[in-house]
Amino acid sequence: MNWLNKLERKFGRYFIPRLMYLLSAVMAVIYVVDLLIPGLQLRQLMSLDMARVAQGEIWRLISFVIVPPYDSPVLVLISLYFYCLIGNGLENEWGGFKFNVYYLFGIVGAILAGLVTGYGTNAYINLSLFLAFAAIFPDFQILLFFFIPIKIKYLALLDLALYIFTFIIGSWPQRVAILMSLLNLLIFFGGGFIRYIKQQSGYWKTRREFRKYNR
Repeated sequence: MNWLNKLERKFGRYFIPRLMYLLSAVMAVIYVVDLLIPGLQLRQLMSLDMARVAQGEIWRLISFVIVPPYDSPVLVLISLYFYCLIGNGLENEWGGFKFNVYYLFGIVGAILAGLVTGYGTNAYINLSLFLAFAAIFPDFQILLFFFIPIKIKYLALLDLALYIFTFIIGSWPQRVAILMSLLNLLIFFGGGFIRYIKQQSGYWKTRREFRKYNR
């Protein structure tokens, strides 16, 4: 990522610190407002609807990023917790500027998908965060259902499998949205995605150890 290092040296002071904390807080507020005043339909007003954008509702090109992910309050709380956990981990690893650029690429990918198909969502942007976190911290352990310890790389593989399945059986707009929202993952990791995983995992230092790990 030499190009990114050069960009950081030039513009590194321009970034939003703790970006995922901010986005998660705004999502939580929007969700609560929609619960208390359902007539406002904030999520509908902020979703990425390119037909509405063409009619002058330009804010949708950015506001879709802060649309809450689910209708269930439990799922919303769990999702926002993970957004903060993963975002904080990536920001600490890369620095605030690089993390902002990574998220920005995801936003651009989602907007491009919307321009092509009319359909865009922030769900796959946040998936790319999850996959990046699992690539860098594969052995990070969480408590599934608050009591089952599991390494995050296994959850990432499951999540990836579900989205591959969605890609196979989904509509054309869904396929484009999935691919374009993962633009940041491809740009940051590229063809060296597997190699990067090996480099970041302290155990996978040599080919011999890699074979031993997977025996």
